[in-house]
Amino acid sequence: MTTTENHADLVFHGGRVLTLAGEFAPREAIAIRGGVVQAVGDDRDVRSLVGPRTEVIDLGGSTVIPGINDGHLHPVGIGTFRPPFTLSIGKEQVSSIADIRDVVARAVRDKAPGEWIRGFGWDVGYLAEGRTPSREDLDDIAPDHPVVLTQWSGHAAWVNSKALEIAGIGRDTAPPAGGEIVKDGRGEPTGILLEGAAWMMNAAIPPFTDAERREALVLATTMMRSEGITSFTDAGLDLGSIELYREAYAAGDIRQRGTLMVMASQVGDLREALLTVTATMKDAGVDPRFLTVDQVKIAADGVPTQARTAWMSEPYVGGGTGGPILPGETEAEQLATFREWVLTAHELGFQVGTHATGDRAIDVTVEMYEHAVAQLGDRGLRHYVIHSDFASPATLARMAAAGFGASFNPNIKRSTAHQLMDVVGRERIDYEWPYRTALHAGVVVASSSDAPVVHPSFREGIHTMLTRTSAVTGEVFGPGERIGLEEALRTYTVAGAHQDRAEDWKGTLAEGMAADLVVLGGDLLSLTPDEILDVPIEQTVIGGEIVYDAASAS
Repeated sequence: MTTTENHADLVFHGGRVLTLAGEFAPREAIAIRGGVVQAVGDDRDVRSLVGPRTEVIDLGGSTVIPGINDGHLHPVGIGTFRPPFTLSIGKEQVSSIADIRDVVARAVRDKAPGEWIRGFGWDVGYLAEGRTPSREDLDDIAPDHPVVLTQWSGHAAWVNSKALEIAGIGRDTAPPAGGEIVKDGRGEPTGILLEGAAWMMNAAIPPFTDAERREALVLATTMMRSEGITSFTDAGLDLGSIELYREAYAAGDIRQRGTLMVMASQVGDLREALLTVTATMKDAGVDPRFLTVDQVKIAADGVPTQARTAWMSEPYVGGGTGGPILPGETEAEQLATFREWVLTAHELGFQVGTHATGDRAIDVTVEMYEHAVAQLGDRGLRHYVIHSDFASPATLARMAAAGFGASFNPNIKRSTAHQLMDVVGRERIDYEWPYRTALHAGVVVASSSDAPVVHPSFREGIHTMLTRTSAVTGEVFGPGERIGLEEALRTYTVAGAHQDRAEDWKGTLAEGMAADLVVLGGDLLSLTPDEILDVPIEQTVIGGEIVYDAASAS
């Protein structure tokens, strides 16, 4: 017998509830009370918890899964790298350099001479001309407007001559460590800037105002709720951006659970910055289960795209191995900075996530983590490797033994695998993001989107884990690294919570866990991978509150 004291606030029944706690078998219903899961079971048992004020929702055969924990993305970038702030020039909008020229030309007509034109998303692998663009492609249509077009990965920029002029970048300009100003046969900049050289433009471009960034942040998190994302990690922020988050949460503008990473390269003295963050968040007035700043991000290398800036142990097709992009004039100085940052974060109780894509960068990252643990003890910090594209089986075994995690990006594989044959070769393309090898080794693998690099759709990520197919050609890349549906779902839920060191209160739908969940249209267990791509997200619930409902969304 129930009483009004234990009636549920919200009940879903008549569907399939996948708790991801224990046996991978569906239940029929779930009851929520006080923001946590009250009970999961068959319809009859759960409906006994329904009272006069309980909201009851008939699933009609739909599937409930734990909320999606996207462990690596950039919400402010999601918002600012799209209209009205930035031109959209990704593969969804354009298919050639000529198309991009048309988009920029239209923007020129709407702006006064001297106004900056920003764009985001170009991808050589999807351009009909089959070549890298240059400043000459922009100069004739925008002679009086500086233009900066950020590549889809965020690791390269395509700019025109006016932008180079304003930024003071010429044939004799020295790039920062780890960056490259691409030159033509005459020694002149082509307009392509890689890694740190692309960031040189930031000093010249008028920054977005705090109001614009706040608006972009709210737009991004609103969109994320429609994708079932209940928890996210913002992968790398300066102190001003962290304050922007604190204000937005305090005002009630953001309704997801956010974990923020302090970007080591953007805060000056890391020790001072982390002490400041700790003091500020102690009195932030925000529920730490909704906003926490307890991670540090370090960027060890670049990306294994046409830019060839990932740090590899074996040469790329055509030569070169990339290298570290850390501060320092020599590799020894760069690694000394890396070691100091990891030790500082570890000492102050901050988890470290390091961007490392090439196998050499991953090896060095693991060595840095092992050194910190040996010097200071484990402390339960669970440092992890971001991206981990080419982590070798031997290194994965070391990671598992030490409890270091990995954050993989299946959506990026789906988007890029078909175009990297001439960059890393077939064997490495097939292996890239080795889910089965990593899981077999015992590594806790979390999946994430890295949005705005790609759209933050966990459905696309699951499709990739199940099929390893290219979104463009349908070709399979690395069938031996496929995993099953349960394993794929766990990377977005259980493993995401583990990465956040929060698996004791979120990530599954067991009794007493946070009532963060997603309702998917239809029976997920009976869908093909292609059908999963298009399965609708009907509702998103965070802490027992329905924060997205497709039926009422505009």
